[in-house]
Amino acid sequence: MVEPHVHASSFVSAQAKLGESVKIGPFCYVGEGVELGDGVELVSHVAVAGRTKIGARTKIFPFASIGHEPQDLKYHGEPSTLTIGADCKIREGVTINPGTEGGGMSTSVGNACAFLANSHIGHDCHVGNNVIFSNNALLAGHCTVGDFAILGGGAAVIQFARIGAHSFLGGMSGLENDLIPYGMAVGNRAQLAGLNIVGLKRRGFASSDIHDLRRAYRALFANEGTLQERMDDVAQQFQSHAIVQEIVAFIRAPNKRSLCTPHDGIEPRA
Repeated sequence: MVEPHVHASSFVSAQAKLGESVKIGPFCYVGEGVELGDGVELVSHVAVAGRTKIGARTKIFPFASIGHEPQDLKYHGEPSTLTIGADCKIREGVTINPGTEGGGMSTSVGNACAFLANSHIGHDCHVGNNVIFSNNALLAGHCTVGDFAILGGGAAVIQFARIGAHSFLGGMSGLENDLIPYGMAVGNRAQLAGLNIVGLKRRGFASSDIHDLRRAYRALFANEGTLQERMDDVAQQFQSHAIVQEIVAFIRAPNKRSLCTPHDGIEPRA
């Protein structure tokens, strides 16, 4: 067993739980409700507070603020939580807030995520695995982000929005609607601009799957009929295609935001 190493200038509460091989560098703060998994590293000047659990081998860089009181004026000290998975990279100045009573009492982040400098995850958000937030990407409260999604630099997401798995939100975009799985949105306010073809190819999706996604996308966002009619047609036509059905299920799921769609009058690209 390798005992944790804590720099003499750091404060670690006696009630905090530290796993094996934890490294806590200079001028860090670790509060009493914090649990750090095996191999977690706080490089320096990192503050971790609240009822926060951080998974094994996650590395947090200077001036990150993790688990402190959420930026919600309705918060009144309720014992909400923040859970961060294993093998994440949390860069300089990142802020991640716990949940609130009005949002289910928890914020969660999956495994192998990367949050670049000064990005933010608001209260009651749920972020999947292998997600990337580029510098200054901002996620307001109550949002969900699917696996392998990427947010470009300076992107901002409104509260209660959903971002589907394997999607891409372009840099400096303002997203005020739900972004479908495998979709790509750009602009302020962001409009659907096609499928995240580059991301799909990089992740090894079969050409046949990408071809089916293209066909389904064109059918979903064609100019004929209502979205409900087109969605029913796509669900029937692609009933044996799991990735297309994932998009259909996303659109049908209960939501508080409208769907991010292509700009009026512009033929959707796929």
